[in-house]
Amino acid sequence: MKRTRRLAACTLLVAPLLAAGPAVAAHAAATAVPAAAKCHIEVDSAGKNHVWGEGLPAGTTVTYSGASSGSVPIDKSGRFDLGGLTAGKYKVKTADGKTTVTCAAFHH
Repeated sequence: MKRTRRLAACTLLVAPLLAAGPAVAAHAAATAVPAAAKCHIEVDSAGKNHVWGEGLPAGTTVTYSGASSGSVPIDKSGRFDLGGLTAGKYKVKTADGKTTVTCAAFHH
């Protein structure tokens, strides 16, 4: 009889933990995987390049180089956006130097 009561008590304690396990694991996987860094180039009607990117470390800066060069801040969503650049190929690099992306032409 005591064994049955102990087993029932253990079941009441363990069942909620088992039920929460997959939800906790799914949340951890969803928050731990950052978006892949991407950079795109669009040509505006004046023939100037519009360079934008996403999936970069939020709150830092990227340095861009190519036909023009400089730096621009990354917003809290991990994006940057700049326009009016000379036509050509561009690369962006994060301030810490850990991420470098070659910008690709973006077609609508």
